[in-house]
Amino acid sequence: MQKKISTLPFRGTAEQEQQLREIIEQNRHDPSRLMGVMQQAQDIYGYLPMEVQQMIADGMGVPLEKVYGVATFYAQFSLSPKGAYNVSVCLGTACYVKGSGDVFNRISEILGIGADECTEDGRFSLTACRCIGACGLAPVITINDEVYGRLTVDDVDDILAKYRD
Repeated sequence: MQKKISTLPFRGTAEQEQQLREIIEQNRHDPSRLMGVMQQAQDIYGYLPMEVQQMIADGMGVPLEKVYGVATFYAQFSLSPKGAYNVSVCLGTACYVKGSGDVFNRISEILGIGADECTEDGRFSLTACRCIGACGLAPVITINDEVYGRLTVDDVDDILAKYRD
């Protein structure tokens, strides 16, 4: 699945930018530290928006295409912000054959977002994963650290309602 770039406006703070610039300054002479700088940048911002990727590219003296290439190749990097509640739907084989595709679609419909997107209020984000290792509970979703298993489409509204209040 190709990563989506966020359409939400970038809302970085001056403090975050200062933190990132210090990290870049400490590592700018060693291009092999690019991935480490990107990991730290994601820790600061929660994701790697284009504005942050550009700061990293400029500061590390590497092309933006290289930073973007690393960000899109490795699954650990996200190009969109995560909501306060990150809803992750397992689309691995066991979950998928038991209806997780329909569960995903229902969540997407309720929240008004697709995969790798975040609601405008920053409350929810939606991701699809391949397997969380809970195949016996298929289909499974997680919301942050909470696991919900043996779901049907009819369960989705009530589960999300817990996090809306």
